[in-house]
Amino acid sequence: MNTTTKYAATALAAALGVTVLAGCGDGGSAGSGESKGPGSKTVTLVSHDSFNVSDKVLKAFTKETGYKVEILKSGDAGAALNQEILTKGSPRGDVFFGVDNTLLSRALDNGLFTAYEAKGLDTVAADTQTDGKRRVTPVDTGDICVNYDKKYFADKKLAPPKTFQDLLEPAYKNLLVTENAASSSPGLGFLLGTIAAQGEDGYEAYWKKLKANGVKVVDGWEQAYNEEFSGSAGGKKAGADRPLVVSYASSPPVEVLYADPQPKEAPTGVATGTCFRQTEYAGLLTGAKNEAGGKALLDFMISKTFQEDMPLNMFVNPVVKDATLPELFTKFGEKIDTPPTVAPEKITANREQWIQSWQSLVLK
Repeated sequence: MNTTTKYAATALAAALGVTVLAGCGDGGSAGSGESKGPGSKTVTLVSHDSFNVSDKVLKAFTKETGYKVEILKSGDAGAALNQEILTKGSPRGDVFFGVDNTLLSRALDNGLFTAYEAKGLDTVAADTQTDGKRRVTPVDTGDICVNYDKKYFADKKLAPPKTFQDLLEPAYKNLLVTENAASSSPGLGFLLGTIAAQGEDGYEAYWKKLKANGVKVVDGWEQAYNEEFSGSAGGKKAGADRPLVVSYASSPPVEVLYADPQPKEAPTGVATGTCFRQTEYAGLLTGAKNEAGGKALLDFMISKTFQEDMPLNMFVNPVVKDATLPELFTKFGEKIDTPPTVAPEKITANREQWIQSWQSLVLK
């Protein structure tokens, strides 16, 4: 994905004047990516730029296993994946994190990963385990959903939309802003959500109606959320006038976390019937020099220690069933029980055609 939940949260934090720090410190470092070999006590994790973990968690991994983590960040998830495909068989690290279900089949078809069943996989939610060959391990999930400005709808005495179908109602004309599906991960996720909900035979008709109802399309998440959406801190400063935006189910907790003072209620809400679920995976890179260290890291990434650290560092949901979410998520976030999704192999087979069709319908 080009812009993950974590990118969005980091950008939101930046819009609120807050810096989200990468979790390297003493426990790990952003290094050259030279994998250290089978006897080394350093294991190299290759990831997208938004990977973030607490120092104390990295130190816990080192204390538990003896391995120190070196983190090699490689741009957004698509760019990072492309680099691994170019160097497959002679990878820059031992483990790759950040390929999601919109790109997974591409990674698997290129043979990037060596099969490994991580210890503790039986504690991971079954619906995230899409690769029966165990070439990748599920690590987190995030839901792309329409967010709404609570104040706008309260002032207008208008109920906010709940479903994809609601967005076609005249009451919501000219209220929604979304991202370009060809250049933005949340934009693509929203398109895939409409395909999952409307079917491959119905999504084009749906988008024709949505366009007629005044949907606005911008290049990326930051512009949509921080410049066009009236409910965000950035949007308020920019004088934004669109009270509906395609963002994430984790956006309301982030609005609360970085507000000063923190409000008693999130200023934004989530239209829970408009979501598309993304799952991110990690895998042992084929040709990894420190295979033992890589396996130990994969085991650790589905431990409760790592899983419970993710929500407030990467603004995603754990996949381990008994991991506890922080109060900020449970109080201000939305739990999306059964969001629509699309099988990775179907996305791979149809992604470009779907995007081209969407462009011809919406942008022309």
